[in-house]
Amino acid sequence: MNQTKLFLAMAAAGLLAGCATNIDQMKTVKPKGGNEFTASLTEEYRQLTALEAEYERDWIDANTWARKGLAASRGQAVQPEELKNWHLPADKVNELTQARARLVSALNGGAGQRMPKVAARAQARFDCWVEQQEENHQPKDIAACRDGFYQAMEALGGRYVQPAGNVIYFQFNSADLTDAAQNIVMALASEIKQKNAKNVTVVGHTDLSGPASYNMTLSLRRADAVRSALVNAGVAPEQITTSGRGEEQPAVPTEDGVADRRNRRAEVLMQ
Repeated sequence: MNQTKLFLAMAAAGLLAGCATNIDQMKTVKPKGGNEFTASLTEEYRQLTALEAEYERDWIDANTWARKGLAASRGQAVQPEELKNWHLPADKVNELTQARARLVSALNGGAGQRMPKVAARAQARFDCWVEQQEENHQPKDIAACRDGFYQAMEALGGRYVQPAGNVIYFQFNSADLTDAAQNIVMALASEIKQKNAKNVTVVGHTDLSGPASYNMTLSLRRADAVRSALVNAGVAPEQITTSGRGEEQPAVPTEDGVADRRNRRAEVLMQ
């Protein structure tokens, strides 16, 4: 239960009546102003509101989604849920943190303008994943939200290209940084410090040549190499988390066994 939910759960009947008002308004509200992304977000949050109110009878979460949907309907910028506002299982925080960083990076890169409906679905699925993960007693619902998020992000990946400055490329079967990669890392370290980014995520990837198990290890080595270089450039080590995706999320889909240099990379996400 997030902090807002806890407060509302203990609130007086007047506040609960306000929740009902938001939920009722969400049933029929029509987007005014904004753009196709905020209009799509309105519809996504309408569905979440109805799910929580009509099927789960969870008025507090229904009100959370209704408030976000009403804001989106007015064309306001609505952000993905902040994890600090939810009581999440400790072993799930890292994945959710990385997922949010990836989503925010895509949205900041213009995904909402390029593929508004898919981007809105990604944000709504992330939010419902956070909510369901906090409750942590309906594994099928958690999986549905989580899988929906990753599917939407994969769809975005077909047209959303992360800025080249955030991607470090590697030689075949190597986790060593080239001189060009070192220059990118130095620039990223300066950007991290300038923006005072608190959370930095480095995700390693490989191409589709070689065994999948080996590629998973190689992707982790690549992420660790970038992390070490960032630390050497002055970024605090506690700010950086790493993960490896192996060959699971290629930037350029290829047949199995293809050694495409564009997939031999590490991506740096910051927030």
